[in-house]
Amino acid sequence: MDIGIDLRVLAGGSYGGIAQYILGLLPELFKIDRKIKFKLFFNAYKKNLPNYLWLKDENVQLFQFNYPNRLIFTSSILFDYPKLDNLIRGVDVFFSPHFFAAPLLPQCRSVVTFHDLSFIRHSEFFSLRQNIWHRLEMSPKKQAIRADKVIAVSESTKNDLVNLFGIDPKKIHVIYSGIYSGSKLEIPPTLDPRLLAREFSSGCISDLLRVKKKHNLPEKFFLFLGTLEPRKNIVGILRAFTYLKSNGQIPEDGHLVIAGSRGWLYDDILKIYDSSPHKRFIHFIGPVEEQDKSFLYLLSRVFVYPSFFEGFGFPPLEAMSLGVPVITSKVSSLPEVVGDAGLMVDPYNLKEIAEQMKNLFLDDKLRDFYIEKGQKRAKEFSWKKSAEETLKVLTFTQ
Repeated sequence: MDIGIDLRVLAGGSYGGIAQYILGLLPELFKIDRKIKFKLFFNAYKKNLPNYLWLKDENVQLFQFNYPNRLIFTSSILFDYPKLDNLIRGVDVFFSPHFFAAPLLPQCRSVVTFHDLSFIRHSEFFSLRQNIWHRLEMSPKKQAIRADKVIAVSESTKNDLVNLFGIDPKKIHVIYSGIYSGSKLEIPPTLDPRLLAREFSSGCISDLLRVKKKHNLPEKFFLFLGTLEPRKNIVGILRAFTYLKSNGQIPEDGHLVIAGSRGWLYDDILKIYDSSPHKRFIHFIGPVEEQDKSFLYLLSRVFVYPSFFEGFGFPPLEAMSLGVPVITSKVSSLPEVVGDAGLMVDPYNLKEIAEQMKNLFLDDKLRDFYIEKGQKRAKEFSWKKSAEETLKVLTFTQ
């Protein structure tokens, strides 16, 4: 059997949630059945795909093109051309890890993954250009209707596909994503890594110190890690932190670190930061390299992620897997992913966010409780399991 996979998401250079999904899923997917041949479609103008190790697998073949993607997208929407399965010399099934328009020959079956419908649920959190791209240029509803099978990364996303797009629930398969950050480190099972530094491997200690120095991090801090955009509710974090500082509810040495690249409509975030009387305790450190993220989590005291909407939500799970207690939202997919292993808040209630930030920062027993529950919960998610379930959907379509 031949399976085609669309890798155009990796052309953007920004490794957000969807790219993380691809990079976590594919290496495990290729291992399951070596008799299945995977043909990878990648297109980017004047740019090549990085030399990932899994590209060398014997059952993997890369087809790389250098056309402008805007031209491909426009032609796909207007003329249903070019047929992507033709470009990669024919496949039985074509898998789209995102809802990019993907014209195919009639005999080629298709599977598409939907991560969320936030652009429908919360269009106010996106720029006009983003809304046009999501709603019109890519025609996600059309992609969902045309697909033989649809993968949703959460029950929340499945419900949105049914209720907002009218997709038959029988063709939607919920497959949770995996995480892998914790498995690469020798990490103590519980408690604050600063208190148990003697139990780390020497290499891990060296990396912790390197990342701390690199980003000039304080000793004790709340952490947010993600794209700086309205949907992530960073304004709420800043206001809650400022409230705690102004009322003396967290100690003088308590800081807030905001990590991640700037997304769209981030001006309000900077305005709130500029107006805070406690700016010296707030640190914007910008994008963090993939190899440094685990150590950044480990250095933090509390991970705060009160997002307004998530299709899945990698960062809370990553933090929990590394023994960092988590505060997140009780909306969209986050309750089904985090479960009772994190402190859940109403993202629109700033006092509730502030109260739980204070509690988890100061109460060591509460921290220990959520550290233990978080690590147990995170073990339920793996890319191996996700890949096995995904392959069942892909091969079922033949």
